[in-house]
Amino acid sequence: MRIYSTFVCVVAGMCATFAEAQADPQPVTVSLSDECVEVRVAGELFTRYKVDGEPFTYESSKSYSTYRLEDSPKYPYFWPVNGPASGESITSELAEPYPHHHSLFFGCDKVNGGNYWQEVNARGRIASQGPKIPEAAGERVVIADECLWQRPDEPPIMRDSRRIVITAPDATLRFIDFTITLEPLVDVTILKSNHALFSARVCPELSVKGGGKLVNANGDTGEETTWGVASPWCDYSGTWDDGITEGIAIFQHPDNRWYPCKWFTRNYGFFSPTPMQWLEGGKLELPEGEELTLSYRVVVHAGDAETADIAGLYDAYLEGKD
Repeated sequence: MRIYSTFVCVVAGMCATFAEAQADPQPVTVSLSDECVEVRVAGELFTRYKVDGEPFTYESSKSYSTYRLEDSPKYPYFWPVNGPASGESITSELAEPYPHHHSLFFGCDKVNGGNYWQEVNARGRIASQGPKIPEAAGERVVIADECLWQRPDEPPIMRDSRRIVITAPDATLRFIDFTITLEPLVDVTILKSNHALFSARVCPELSVKGGGKLVNANGDTGEETTWGVASPWCDYSGTWDDGITEGIAIFQHPDNRWYPCKWFTRNYGFFSPTPMQWLEGGKLELPEGEELTLSYRVVVHAGDAETADIAGLYDAYLEGKD
């Protein structure tokens, strides 16, 4: 009996030590170039916040989704967004269908007649004015950016200010806290659109079509029962060919207008908490100078929503805990 008790104590001690090791915050660092902000966790690449760079051209084999980008990016976006277990990007920079979905991004269609979501930049572009790094290393890093929404040879219609805080509370988790304040520089009208606001596109391997799982806070799964449903969070997860399971969740902050807003979800890997598809009267009026602030937390995690305890992490988010 004493031997058994000793064994239990030793195993319990080993488990506690492992759990404590897993719970240790990981060091985060950033480096800045003209093209992006690169973020590393414990020395390994986690993500890049891309603001400019070499133009690329992509033409789909399907005529309905033909897409070309022949100048600077349409908007800043995060890519890759690497999983903590695999080191592979959970999100896709370009994928069928609709390759204009760039990984993890903020955009909007039908803004004063412009398109700040897809199509050529002549229709509208969200242009970074150059990110700054208020905090470059430690248990968190902070990125600040200001962007102008405009069309070529026209004055900007809106300015946005972004504060991005990235942390890694343990070896299995990465947080991106994204806060954006929209400041109309003229009277702005946004018409009803499903192409709007903070969005993510997971890679095909982890999508529902690829065998992955999309679930919301109500326990609804898949596009069929999550589309158009209000929920404080949604999570997308799946298993790679090597057996590693990882995922990504988007949390809505309770102070957000329309909280908890409805979700636009697709089984091919897209999900977005957006009220714009369900606007009262079919449009949103933002008078000049009237600011709108929206905040989100992105959780990149090992395991699926249940094993990562996404529900518990959301409760901690509500309480202001890391």
